[in-house]
Amino acid sequence: MIYNCQIVYNHHNCLNNKKAFVNLCRLCIDSCPHQAISVYGELDAKRCTECGICMAVCPSDGFVYCNSDKLYEYIRNSEKIVLSCPQAIPAGHEIPCLGILDRDLWMTLMLYAREKELTIFTGVCADCPDKKACGTSVQIFKEVHNTWKDHPPVWIKVASDDGNSESVIGKTLSVQTKNEKKSWRDIGREKFEAMLPGISSGETYLIPKTRQFLGETWKSREATIKVLPIPALNVSKSCTNCGECPEICPQGALTKRENKEQLTLIYEPIKCVRCQRCVSICRSKALSMEIKLLSYRLLAGKVLLHQGKRRFCSRCGMQVFDNLEPPLCRVCASSDPNEGLFPRQD
Repeated sequence: MIYNCQIVYNHHNCLNNKKAFVNLCRLCIDSCPHQAISVYGELDAKRCTECGICMAVCPSDGFVYCNSDKLYEYIRNSEKIVLSCPQAIPAGHEIPCLGILDRDLWMTLMLYAREKELTIFTGVCADCPDKKACGTSVQIFKEVHNTWKDHPPVWIKVASDDGNSESVIGKTLSVQTKNEKKSWRDIGREKFEAMLPGISSGETYLIPKTRQFLGETWKSREATIKVLPIPALNVSKSCTNCGECPEICPQGALTKRENKEQLTLIYEPIKCVRCQRCVSICRSKALSMEIKLLSYRLLAGKVLLHQGKRRFCSRCGMQVFDNLEPPLCRVCASSDPNEGLFPRQD
């Protein structure tokens, strides 16, 4: 693990290092508004503002917030949940930016909002150099909101810290004068330096931490929260049972059982990071990622995703990966039926 700031690169969890793929994942690189990430995942500390957009777009915890365990502990144990960005009034628990909140963490916060008040304070994001990260996280929130219509309310309030802010949010906050006010980036650096002795390096895990937190939170509430809108893999009737999709899955979320006549696909949603590699390599376009209402048992369990008979060429007996009728492999289908390599048998 490379320590540059509060958000660090964990190469063990990066999809590019888990399993080779012809198209490298570049979500973090292409999303970073400050061009602070190299093709090797290295963070340029002079450019990185710790906005968290790399975390929000990374599907597998290739980038992680090194203080996430303390954040989760605060969410579990506080009577009220009050989160604030460094440019907002100093209230509750400070996070580097709204950008660190991905879909799973937004849903976890919504689950807790059923039981206790949840408020998020931000500065004026339009004036912030990290407005792209905040905008990405807010867009994710809107997507969850549109698929989970009756979710508990989440209050997001603009409350910039002008250096003379005083507020009461669960407890009395101290007043900070303009002369004492430090740059929000400096504050973040100081916090990170204080945490350095307790950081463990090279931590590797299959399921992203925000997904683990969502699963833990939901499991203890599944009696009251029956289903949640979860992006999950779907297989259409155009599947040719080729069995290639499990081979490319870097998470082991999609596995197969096979014999000569039949293919069975087993799907584990909690392991799936929605990288959509399987979708991109499906020649029959049978795979797609869709929002489904899943119970906790389905999220954490194994799902029979697809079962079908394999098809074999009616001439040469090779396995067929297209839905031609009659079933023909590409060689036989392109050859002359009378004079080709595989003449028709009358």
